[in-house]
Amino acid sequence: MTEKMNVESFNLDHTKVQAPFVRLAGIKKGQHGDEVYKYDIRFKQPNKEHMEMPALHSIEHLMAENIRNHTDYVVDLSPMGCQTGFYLSMINHTDYDEVLTILENTLQDVVDATEVPACNEVQCGWAASHSLEGAKQLAKEMLDKKTEWSIIFNETK
Repeated sequence: MTEKMNVESFNLDHTKVQAPFVRLAGIKKGQHGDEVYKYDIRFKQPNKEHMEMPALHSIEHLMAENIRNHTDYVVDLSPMGCQTGFYLSMINHTDYDEVLTILENTLQDVVDATEVPACNEVQCGWAASHSLEGAKQLAKEMLDKKTEWSIIFNETK
């Protein structure tokens, strides 16, 4: 890979990262001084494993709803098409350690959840594709490795 691509993650060597991790993927500055921080929250090792769609869909609903109980800085939480993680966009928020705490608290909310929010045909575009237990398992796996979240690259590769 020699040509620089427009999409930041296309310039990331996915063979050298070590999931799970949370990395600052970019900062966009607005013309009025606002800054949007985009975080790569990687649950699964790229090209080795992925999240199954019903579990991914449910953890997306749970995290998107619950993360906003822990901070007002969230712009969006979006799943990656490769099914290995999420992008979290936050406005005017520069504290990486606080992002990790917000994520930890949000994932604990998922583990403690008794239902998936907005899991119905009125509020969701594919309400039949959900798994609360799958979402809880993903959250537990991520929490179990929280001491590794700041280690992005596998130094042996």
